[in-house]
Amino acid sequence: MPLICAATDVRRFEGETMGSTWSVNAVLPAGTDEDAIRKGIQGEVDRVVAQMSTYEADSDLSRFNRAPAGTWQTLPPEFFTVLSYALSLARDSGGAYDPTVGPLVNLWGFGPDKRPHEAPDAKAIEAARARVGWSRIRLDNAGRRAFQPGGVYVDLSSVAKGFGVDQVARFLDRTGIHAYLVEVGGELRGKGRKPDGSPWHVGIERPGAAAGAVDATDQVERIVSLNDQAIATSGDYRHFFESGGRYYSHHIDPRTGYPVAHRVASVSIVADDCMHADSLGTTMTVLGPEEGMRYAKAHGVAVLFILYGENGHFEERMSPAFAQVLKRTKR
Repeated sequence: MPLICAATDVRRFEGETMGSTWSVNAVLPAGTDEDAIRKGIQGEVDRVVAQMSTYEADSDLSRFNRAPAGTWQTLPPEFFTVLSYALSLARDSGGAYDPTVGPLVNLWGFGPDKRPHEAPDAKAIEAARARVGWSRIRLDNAGRRAFQPGGVYVDLSSVAKGFGVDQVARFLDRTGIHAYLVEVGGELRGKGRKPDGSPWHVGIERPGAAAGAVDATDQVERIVSLNDQAIATSGDYRHFFESGGRYYSHHIDPRTGYPVAHRVASVSIVADDCMHADSLGTTMTVLGPEEGMRYAKAHGVAVLFILYGENGHFEERMSPAFAQVLKRTKR
């Protein structure tokens, strides 16, 4: 999870959303109605929840997941945009990213159902896998519709939060605020400069810092500058459970039905917008350091892998694009 570095002479707004919090640090033009800004930001994230939350029974996403088999469902513009992108990433990643992974996420206890965590048996996993498959969803771009073939359960938790960050950024742009740092649940997007002319610096949290496993003076792995860019970090050290002497990550590989089992502690992505950064973080985590790095190099993805090493140490691996981000940060 990135950490926001301190800023001076900047107005800060805060609120709650998606089971977490949001914050905005912004340089406001003279005469700005701060109450309207706060309400506008909350309205943007609330709309994302109303459309794409699996935790809200009356959301547009929940209604799509309950829709009868063989029906076309008209979707709100934002929902349709996110689903279209998610399906394209699923195709490009060979199914490592799959927005229909919901049945597996729920089965492993990481979805809306609040049940004790335990590893499901192979039969249950195969039954859930039979409902997973991004290619089963068809889209009608002209009518902004999606086809529910029956049993498909879409989970957009790996992209909706990032999209929410982008929606807030677009709202601020529309209101004439062009210098800001937006954060929703640890995903960030920065634009413009602070009053002193410096960029928005954010720190990438070292795995284990939140749990106190890392000394308080050594919590930051790297610092990057967000120059009209976004950053998202995915890690297995926040959401996992232990069963039968094994630890299971909340990152489920849609291709196997099981949590990822490689050495990835966290993945950080820097991208032009947070929708891409958020979803690519999940993609890289599922692909793992070797396959993921090949994908990152082929697609120009700025990724930092932090891997579990020996004797409790961590190892870094970064793509050429991420190295360029750090190079720009040092200026």
